[in-house]
Amino acid sequence: MNSKVIIHPSPRFQGCPRIPGDKSISHRGLILGALAKGKTEMIDILDSADVRSTAQCLQMLGIRITQSGNKTWIEGQGPSKMIQPLSLLDCGNSGTTMRLLMGVLAGQKITATLSGDDSLKKRPMKRVADPLSQMGAPIYLSQGEYAPITLTGRELQGIHYSLKIASAQIKSAILIAALSARGSTCLTGEISSRDHTERMLKEFGAHLDVSPTRIQIEGNQTLQATCIRVPGDPSTAAFWIAAASIIPGAEMELENISLNPTRLGFLRVLQRMGGNIQIETTSEYSEPVGKIRVAFSALHGVRILKNEIPTLIDEIPLLAIIATQATGFLEIEGANELRVKESDRLDAIAKNLRAMGTEIETRTEGFRIEGIQKLRGAKIESYQDHRIAMAFSIAALVAQGPTEILDADCVDISYPSFYSTLKKLTH
Repeated sequence: MNSKVIIHPSPRFQGCPRIPGDKSISHRGLILGALAKGKTEMIDILDSADVRSTAQCLQMLGIRITQSGNKTWIEGQGPSKMIQPLSLLDCGNSGTTMRLLMGVLAGQKITATLSGDDSLKKRPMKRVADPLSQMGAPIYLSQGEYAPITLTGRELQGIHYSLKIASAQIKSAILIAALSARGSTCLTGEISSRDHTERMLKEFGAHLDVSPTRIQIEGNQTLQATCIRVPGDPSTAAFWIAAASIIPGAEMELENISLNPTRLGFLRVLQRMGGNIQIETTSEYSEPVGKIRVAFSALHGVRILKNEIPTLIDEIPLLAIIATQATGFLEIEGANELRVKESDRLDAIAKNLRAMGTEIETRTEGFRIEGIQKLRGAKIESYQDHRIAMAFSIAALVAQGPTEILDADCVDISYPSFYSTLKKLTH
């Protein structure tokens, strides 16, 4: 990547942009559709590099996927019917693709190798391999921790497993593997992360019991094809919500946004900071969906604790930007998972804010920022991380002078139209 984008401060920010489909739901719909019996229809799937990685890997495993307009069809083969791929499965930059496919492949009667780009090959995978290995799947990791990963599918056995990390990807990989296992699988521990997989499994006809302290799923289940309508991604909407909250006179209304409770931590924190935000649920299908209205308001810092992190993990770079425009201190604890994302996001936040003239106190698992601080335009290193590039593009709107975002085309990973939409909202 070598693209760059120059962004000038903007006194204007208004509009009603259409928010692309939710990335988490798009990945899961493709994967569960592939495992189901019959043809699954998905409406408004996200068209981005990460989701295309999932689709391409499934196609290499023998799954037929077709598209017309805003509709995508997945011709599921039922359990244990995937074919031996002719080459390695390239997951690109997508951790979700790799980790969820580990759960899929563990129960298939084939051998396959998963790999990805340089960034993905540095992300920890043993945390997923360990429970799948306990279920009976032989898994070989590079250096015992990283991709490339080779899996040989086996008949699996259900397990009782206590999650040490609140990760929807680990949880989902185990639940997907459990579908084809003998006996039941029970998950306890840190299960409070995003629950899209649990909700969607029920849409595909799976039987599972979900409570705040445990998830239990029976093995040897066959999913049935269904129709999945993909709502707008709240983590994508967050960029525009952040901008409207810190640019004087700004206001915005966003429609058809996923209001899944496990994704609303950012909005709850922003409301606690004094944000002018109204949320209205308009549909309660398998995922609650609705409208979000936001307008500029005077904000103040708050303390964000470890138990809140799973519901706003993707929005922490944005909260750092917002903190510079809020009075008092914003303090974040327990966010060490940010160090093993597409980049070390805690490090990227600190370095780029300092480049913009901001003081930030860094900690092992978080940071502390005192506002209000004036930002100055600077050269921003995206570290080829889409959320860092987009968050600092929002910072550029309230900075003094132009800001240059390096490797800006990394936004294609989740939001290819980000910069064209930004231009419309500021002109």
